[in-house]
Amino acid sequence: MWHTSQREAPLGVPESRETTKAKLSIGPRVLTALIGGPITLACCVWFGGWWAFAVVAFFVVSGVLELHNMLLHAGYRPLIVISYGLSILFLIAAMFPVQRLLLLEVGLGTALLVSFSWLFLRKKLDGAMTDWALTLASSIYVGWPMSFFLLLRGYDSGMVHITNTAWFVLPRGAWWLLIVLLGVWGFDSAAFFSGRYFGRHKLAPAISPGKTWEGVAGGLVLSLAITLILAVVPLGLPWYLAIVLALLLAVAAVLGDLAESLLKRQTHVKDSGQILPGHGGMLDRIDSLLFAVIVVFVFAQLVGS
Repeated sequence: MWHTSQREAPLGVPESRETTKAKLSIGPRVLTALIGGPITLACCVWFGGWWAFAVVAFFVVSGVLELHNMLLHAGYRPLIVISYGLSILFLIAAMFPVQRLLLLEVGLGTALLVSFSWLFLRKKLDGAMTDWALTLASSIYVGWPMSFFLLLRGYDSGMVHITNTAWFVLPRGAWWLLIVLLGVWGFDSAAFFSGRYFGRHKLAPAISPGKTWEGVAGGLVLSLAITLILAVVPLGLPWYLAIVLALLLAVAAVLGDLAESLLKRQTHVKDSGQILPGHGGMLDRIDSLLFAVIVVFVFAQLVGS
């Protein structure tokens, strides 16, 4: 999530008060990143496997719960149990690549049968189809893309070789995952600050008035530098393909952020939750990652992972 320009002060509130409030939010934001970032990198990038599964599952459960609460706030009544079950199924299927297709077939079929059976038991059928669609959509929006983190990372952990000198060895999947995480985090951070201090031209005022083209430009610069460093040397990717990847990553990050902004606008909430100080909810933190990881996964498959 990135806010790229200072928000206009509400009626009757001095601008200086809004500016001070915005500055004060930077401290918790940085502190949360300093704590959560290393944990995510250690479990998902270095260890991989079931360590990565545990972290991703926490993100998914938190995200589905926040989305469910947002939908309840807007008057919808999706069945969160099915959303949870299908989302975790996507993650489990990613951990067993040989059985993945079978697990997805059985899980999706079961979700279809159970969800419609739930509809039949409702006393009031008004809005039933909307709630059914939102039940499944919640899993597709949160759980499905998060499963690509596990598919992209792979299952081998990092290694330390100690001879005359010690060095670290990461599987190729870990480098691809680093591109996603550091590329998007870098984009978000640079967009946050460049938009705050230089933002003038609105990106999508009808969806998210606080985001600007200047923020996108600032985010792209840092994301491009990170992608070039991580893709060219460790992965041996040609520099021109690394630039293409950086552009695709930036576009996906923007679209992911705008998608969640649209959800919040449609459900009339400011933040998806309050679990992460300075960032809001879990969805506010992973929104850009949801689309970016799919783009990088497909790119990795096309160029050879």
